[in-house]
Amino acid sequence: MSRTTDAGDAPRGESGPSRRILLRTGFTAVVAAGTAAVLIPLHDHPQDTAPAPAQGPGHAAAGAEEFAEMYRGREIRGGVSVLVPAAGPGGGAHHAEPVAEIRIDGRPLHVMRRADGTYLSDVTHYESFPTLRETARAAVDELGTARLALPASHHR
Repeated sequence: MSRTTDAGDAPRGESGPSRRILLRTGFTAVVAAGTAAVLIPLHDHPQDTAPAPAQGPGHAAAGAEEFAEMYRGREIRGGVSVLVPAAGPGGGAHHAEPVAEIRIDGRPLHVMRRADGTYLSDVTHYESFPTLRETARAAVDELGTARLALPASHHR
């Protein structure tokens, strides 16, 4: 029976790495290589162009959508703007983030972009729509004659 050191890695009298250390190192290298293989395409993808939902010919991409119209007696405006965060204490490079915005009669409607490129709003939370215009129209349909509440910061 062989005796081991306190660390339990290599028998006494043997030098060099043990089988456990070699396996652990190999596993770590495989995990790191796999993670890099998955993350490199994401890093190389331009951040300011989000994938748009599949649309027929003649439709603009959702990222380039901007509109202003009267719909059922309500003024709706919407578009996507790009926020560029200020450099923090480290001064490192930051990626711009597209932000979707809709206003109904001048009041903001909170809009979220889903992973598949569609949009949903606070008013139509359980439905998603391929464009901001359709999201705004659905919110007007759901609101009827009611008005959107102002954000909490305006109630002071």
